[in-house]
Formats: sequence, structure tokens, C-alpha cells
Amino acid sequence: MKWKTNDGGWSPYLAGGLVGLLAILSVYATTQWMGKTNYLGASTTFVRAAGLLERTVAPERVAANAYFTKEKVKVDWQFMLVLGIFLGALISSVTDRSFKIENVPPTWEKRFGPSVGKRAAGAILGGIVAMVGARMADGCPSGHGLSGMMQLSVSSFVALAIFFGVGVLVAALVYGRRSS
Repeated sequence: MKWKTNDGGWSPYLAGGLVGLLAILSVYATTQWMGKTNYLGASTTFVRAAGLLERTVAPERVAANAYFTKEKVKVDWQFMLVLGIFLGALISSVTDRSFKIENVPPTWEKRFGPSVGKRAAGAILGGIVAMVGARMADGCPSGHGLSGMMQLSVSSFVALAIFFGVGVLVAALVYGRRSS
């Protein structure tokens, strides 16, 4: 098996296997050290980060918010995991020399033009839709895809099928068919 792809990236088989090991180790470690089972996921961390930011300006509002009370606004192991994902991706892209700052990705520019404002608006709107959807589904694609499917959860299979199906539909609508 090749460990790298032709473009210098990691083999998807190696990366998938390592993510699977990470999922198993996270369940084992949190069960052993924290006394309760915690699964991989990321969307709750963004909710907690929003709560932490809001708490700096309106602590009484956060304390009275039922959703923040349920989700426990705190820095926990998943919060640190999300920071680690960001740092790991940054380190990886810097070390393999693929890191670059782009105001507008080439695919977006080809379809919608070079407007940074339009790209920012699209990214913010897409982020809001994705976050609302993840909270409505009670988890994000990483939570449902890794942790839920690891448990053979029917709701995770359904959620993941919907995530992928809608993703394919939106990509087709936004970017159109590929001309080859």
C-alpha cells in the first residue's frame, strides 16, 4: 500500500485507519480517565466556544440560557481536540509546503468571480446553515459518521446519508456539472 498519494497527500486508507484508531482510543481513554464514555465530534465545541465568547460580555445571559446550561460552556477534551485538528492541519500543510493563504479559492473564483465579500458572505451563510443543521441533528458529520456509525446507530446512518445527499445536491447546484 502506498502511504502517499501522487499529489503528496496522505493515503486515504492510512488516514481513515488512523481516524478509526483515534475514535476507539478516545472512547477507551475517556471511559477510563473520566468515568464516562465520550465520543468524537466537533459541533458542540463551536457552541461552547460561542458561549465562552458571549460569557465575556454577558455572563448573566449565558447563565440563564437553557441551551448553554445543557451543553456546559467549558473547555474540555473535545474543545482541545478541535484546537488540535486546526494545529495539526496547519503543521501538516506547512511541513509538506502546501500551505498558502487564498482570499478566494480557484474553484469559487471560476464560478462566482474574485469578490472577497461574496466569498465571505457565502462562507458565513454556509457556516450558519451547517451549524444549525448539526445542532438540529444533535451532532455533526464527524460525530455521526465516526462515533455514531461505530455504535451502529440507526439515527447516525440516516443523518450521514442526509449530510452526504444534501452536500452532493448543493455542490451540483452551486458548481454545476463538471465539464470533462
